[in-house]
Amino acid sequence: MRNRLPPLNPLRAFEAAARRSSVAGAAQELHVTASAVSHQIRILEESLGVTLFVRSKARVKLTREGEALLQPVKSAFDMIANAVVKLDSPEMAGDLVVSTPLLFTSRWMARHIGEFLDQYPRINLKVIPSNDDREVYSPDVDICVRYGEGRWRDRHVSLITHPALFPVVSPALMNGPNAIRKTEDLAGKALFCEHSGSWMRWLAHASADKLEGIRILEIGNAHIGIEAAIHGQGVALGDSFSVRDDLMDGTLIRPFSITVPSRHAYYLVSRQELSDTPLVSAFAMWLSENVE
Repeated sequence: MRNRLPPLNPLRAFEAAARRSSVAGAAQELHVTASAVSHQIRILEESLGVTLFVRSKARVKLTREGEALLQPVKSAFDMIANAVVKLDSPEMAGDLVVSTPLLFTSRWMARHIGEFLDQYPRINLKVIPSNDDREVYSPDVDICVRYGEGRWRDRHVSLITHPALFPVVSPALMNGPNAIRKTEDLAGKALFCEHSGSWMRWLAHASADKLEGIRILEIGNAHIGIEAAIHGQGVALGDSFSVRDDLMDGTLIRPFSITVPSRHAYYLVSRQELSDTPLVSAFAMWLSENVE
């Protein structure tokens, strides 16, 4: 079985291109040319005797064989990376208190927190689900993930990601006589959001802001809107980061390709004196490596 293992470089090129859905993006990450990435992928395809990607001008899409290969390859690279971290760094131990928005906590952290705990088994992690700035200035909180404009006085602030906004629905709303297939189908549906202005910007960008029967419901927290959409109660305005895993596993579907940039972004915020400490740095590095 070991004799069938392909060379490492083609696997790295494949994993990066699949994760980014782009040969150019993989080339940038690996610090090589796009043609070099394409060449490595061809070597892998020839070695395995299968086609791994459907190629278009700007993007690449995994074939069924590519999808079957991606997760084992990604898991293997993650295991190697974690092993190297443990070899290169003394084992970290201690208490770490992290405050994260409820949407971020439920849609992303809940699915990935085990990876952090496996990598740092002696860090006692406490997560506070909140987007309240009181935690930013609390002496009891070590680091915060915040969704905002990036301005927190006397704090170390670094950008995590600037998401795009777009409608998301349950697969159940994509079928049947009342299925959502065009923007006109949004009329009469409950449109969930935290603030109506975001939906209005998207509707205007989609030339649908003049539709009759538009019904926007401000529901207090983006997490509640996403949960309502998952249960088929209407359409939520999701952000590209928080709903990424839901889209990948089919829990949610994007009925339209139209997006608008969010006016806010996700940031890491901590006290200046804590930003370079081992535990805070470990969490910040883990997060940045997994948010792509």
